Amino acid sequence: MTVSTSVSARVTADRRSVLVGAGVCLLSFTGFWIAQRAAAVSMIDVMVYRAEGRTVLDGLDLYAMRATQVGLPTTYPPFAALLFTPLTLLGVPEMRTLATAGNLLLLVAFVQLSLRLTFRAAVRPGTALWVAAAAVWCEPVWTTLRYGQINLLIGVAVLWDLTRRDGHRWAGVGIGLATAVKLTPALFAVMLLITGLLRFREAGWNPWLRKTATAVGAFLAATLASAVVLPYDTRRFWTDIVFRADRAGPVEAAANQSLRGVLARVLHTTDPAQWWLPVAAVVTVAGLAVSVTAVRRGRTAEATVACAATALLVSPISWSHHWVWCLPVVLLLVAHGRAGWAAVTGTGFCSYALWRVPRGTAERLELDQDRTQMMLTALYPALALGLLVYLSGAGRKDRVSAGRPVAKEVTAPGRPTRAEEPASRHTPYLGVPRRWRRSRSA
Repeated sequence: MTVSTSVSARVTADRRSVLVGAGVCLLSFTGFWIAQRAAAVSMIDVMVYRAEGRTVLDGLDLYAMRATQVGLPTTYPPFAALLFTPLTLLGVPEMRTLATAGNLLLLVAFVQLSLRLTFRAAVRPGTALWVAAAAVWCEPVWTTLRYGQINLLIGVAVLWDLTRRDGHRWAGVGIGLATAVKLTPALFAVMLLITGLLRFREAGWNPWLRKTATAVGAFLAATLASAVVLPYDTRRFWTDIVFRADRAGPVEAAANQSLRGVLARVLHTTDPAQWWLPVAAVVTVAGLAVSVTAVRRGRTAEATVACAATALLVSPISWSHHWVWCLPVVLLLVAHGRAGWAAVTGTGFCSYALWRVPRGTAERLELDQDRTQMMLTALYPALALGLLVYLSGAGRKDRVSAGRPVAKEVTAPGRPTRAEEPASRHTPYLGVPRRWRRSRSA
């Protein structure tokens, strides 16, 4: 009777938590929607997506297309344009409304998957709604919705893969399709491949190689389908456009929060390749080392955020709205018990600091920044590099802890000790605040 009462009370509390969270989230999203409309956001990128779909249906040259008043070109692989063709069925106002509503729903899904990834134990129902209500105001999310970007869709696809159980038949499809739409997620497949190969030497075929094979298969299927439908555009993209990253915009732009953008502003040049290529190579190797080491220790969350940070750092162009990965980063720091660091990181991504410097495409104002302005426009890469350093340090602590003797635990007869129990990917991290956990005994 007592157990039944306890369960009933918990269910009631969970329902109340969901209802309150939904109310807060709806209020925040409504305020956000009003603020965006008051700011007369252009949603310029979704206009480009619609133009790409129209170009495909009209049989025109996809990479000769220019859309909107500022003449933006197509930068994604042809498969993305095929996915955008349904946008041509909608009028512009309806398309903008649908894009905003869809991105808000994707934000909740992205937060939910981030919570599942970083805390691994069950969190209180409604937590994702509370977090999404706050996250919608951070600069990368605001800008994603401002432009009608697809960053949250990409993030959901990747996290869906990395939060599946081992052996899930579809795990890897999300990363493969995300890479076919936008090349940056390919680094996640590289992380899976390296991990799988290292495991193969020890135990043969394994879930990481299976995910890699599925991701590669999904990518090739999407790319080959594009080649069948759009042979000329596919050939041109993979032989020419893929090497012309500057089509996306000026490398020195303040919104370019990649290492290449930082170096361009620091060196006052539009072509920092002499410095960027070796720096990017070092960061790629270091970031993948941190990621793979974390995976091999069963820490998928650390591996995921390290890989995402590395991909954004070394990408030729990482616009500020690409940094929606700040959400799992902050949640991971909270899960590690680093509330102060989480607050500092969250504040950095909510500061809109890079909006506070002079900018201009024609005048090239970003090439004349002073030291303070350079610091403001290097904030996201600085936070990402700090994250990689922290996670590499956490790996060293793991190695030190691994060499310590384990105290013997006394248990009831026939029950395995904690050291003998099989490791579970759902075991909560040490340092996770109790209010984020659900008691095992409940």
